[in-house]
Amino acid sequence: MKINKEGYKIIFVSGVICLAIWGFIYFLLNKHEDIVLLGLSAAVLLVFWFLIVSFFREPRRVKIHDDALVFAPCDGRVVVTEVVNEHEYFGGREVMQISIFMSVTNVHMNWFPVGGLVKYFKYHPGRFLIAWHPKSSTENERTTTVVETVNGAEVLFRQIAGIVARRIVSYVKVGSQVKQNDVCGFIKFGSRIDILIPKDSELLVEIGDQVVGTQTPIARLCK
Repeated sequence: MKINKEGYKIIFVSGVICLAIWGFIYFLLNKHEDIVLLGLSAAVLLVFWFLIVSFFREPRRVKIHDDALVFAPCDGRVVVTEVVNEHEYFGGREVMQISIFMSVTNVHMNWFPVGGLVKYFKYHPGRFLIAWHPKSSTENERTTTVVETVNGAEVLFRQIAGIVARRIVSYVKVGSQVKQNDVCGFIKFGSRIDILIPKDSELLVEIGDQVVGTQTPIARLCK
């Protein structure tokens, strides 16, 4: 299992903490020779540490390129498909929003849903509301990225921190050319991504659908 570089420090620190906790338990119980409780505490701490390690796993996936499609930028579950007025970049214009919620068990790498020219990027400090809360799109800590495709469509997507997520990592640079389904960033622990596309695009997913980043097409762009 390959581990993403964003997890190295957290994995190391959490491992040291788990080892220190077990050492403290060993010190308390050693004189009682309670082997069962020592073994149980070691097992619980090891499982907890393994869950942290698995959170930063980096899957190997076939890269698919199709300029007409928008792919899921993350693993998770579709929680929103609706027309909204977007004000940060589109000036209040109506666009179609697709939101994907990532639980703590999902891979948290993020990928570009489309390829093209990065026209806009901005980091927004903010709150840490539960990621599926409607206001999380505009009030939580987040990044906003806009990519213009080779066909001229502008696709906006937001990495949004949740109640557990406390750090968003983005590798986006304005003016760079990016390839569809290349890695664009990482969100540490539970979170969400909003994808905003032209209103007349064809939706390929519904609320409740499970999607796989880089593999599941979520919309077809209008020509």
